[in-house]
Amino acid sequence: MSDPNYKWFKVAASEEELIFPENGILELEVGGKTVCLGRFNGKLFAFAQKCPHAGGYFCKGWIDALGNVVCPLHRYKFNMETGRNVTGEGYYLKRWPVELREDGVWVAREKGFFF
Repeated sequence: MSDPNYKWFKVAASEEELIFPENGILELEVGGKTVCLGRFNGKLFAFAQKCPHAGGYFCKGWIDALGNVVCPLHRYKFNMETGRNVTGEGYYLKRWPVELREDGVWVAREKGFFF
């Protein structure tokens, strides 16, 4: 919370309040923009709503057995922790920090980019 380049937004009062669909990818609003929240092995990740390749909506994709988010259009896979494209096409998935705090779940967005 001390990084002056980010603005933090509370997205839920608790992690239990987040209801993920079967594919493990939840869309929610953070600072007026829609982002995706993924859960894998008990950890939460915030990332772009659309695939950087062809704009496929990740909410229609899934998270594979290795914890990569998979685009439903062309099956491009991205590591949710690093944003790296793991299927070799060279794209990068935009991601944002997520913090679990005593008062809820918080996601950060860059200042100046949206605000």
